[in-house]
Amino acid sequence: MDPILTFVVILIGFYGLSTSTNIIKSVFCVTIIESGVILLFLNLGNLDGGSIPIVGEGITMIADPLPQALMITTIVIGSTVTALALMLCIKVFHHYGTVEWAEILRREEGK
Repeated sequence: MDPILTFVVILIGFYGLSTSTNIIKSVFCVTIIESGVILLFLNLGNLDGGSIPIVGEGITMIADPLPQALMITTIVIGSTVTALALMLCIKVFHHYGTVEWAEILRREEGK
């Protein structure tokens, strides 16, 4: 995959984050940005003509497994953070009765 396409995915996430008025949509836009960054790192860690990092007969170039291991860890942490953010959205909804940014800010200014 071309790194330019991963930048497009990241920009789509930033656009959605800057235009969303809903907290849940904002959480999903951050998840899209995270997915774009993961794709970017995997693209940059790719080695053309490289083999899997198991040394055998006739293998001269192997791909570095470190970016892949780091991105697996990032995926696990990202899914946990997304679940926590969605749980906080539920708590905000129970407290304010809405998940719209403008309505919550309006209520907080009125206190």
